[in-house]
Amino acid sequence: MKTRKLLIIILVVALLAVYYILGTDYLKQRREHEALASQVTEATRTLAQIPPRPADLEQRLIAARTGLETVNNTLPDKLNSTRIINTILRLADEVGVKAIPLATQPWTTERVNGEDYSVFRLHVAVTGPFTRLSSFLSQLENGELETLVMEYVTIDSITAPFGGEGVYASMLQVNAGLEIAVYSRPPATEIEGKG
Repeated sequence: MKTRKLLIIILVVALLAVYYILGTDYLKQRREHEALASQVTEATRTLAQIPPRPADLEQRLIAARTGLETVNNTLPDKLNSTRIINTILRLADEVGVKAIPLATQPWTTERVNGEDYSVFRLHVAVTGPFTRLSSFLSQLENGELETLVMEYVTIDSITAPFGGEGVYASMLQVNAGLEIAVYSRPPATEIEGKG
């Protein structure tokens, strides 16, 4: 009888231990389930906020690629540096200012936003009335050389303090120093070497 009571007590303790282990495991899994359910709810809410994929996405991609090709094709091949200088001198003559190319640098390749470009830089001294100089600069930036960039411009008055306004501006003689850069596509051999 004592052994029987002892066996029943051991069995009850064993059942309580198993019940405790299973119960705590169940509670732990229930908490994890509730946490996962709240994550699923949050993810569903987030997914609902994402706009649907546009139906014309493929056409937009094709249009963007076409636009990129068009822009790439508008960038001229490497220009002739003599032609660039002659264009600047011809424009200066047409506007009525005197332009003298003082210094040029050889064509260099520069990387801008991950793309390579050939760049021709030159320094030009210009003398003439302020209004004509202003016209020259405007026509130079918006003219035949579409990829010409004025990197730096200095203007000094030759004869009197610089005011730059009214009738006085049309007679005021000024000296200007222009730092110009002209961009073009790099030579084909450089592009092929990278591919």
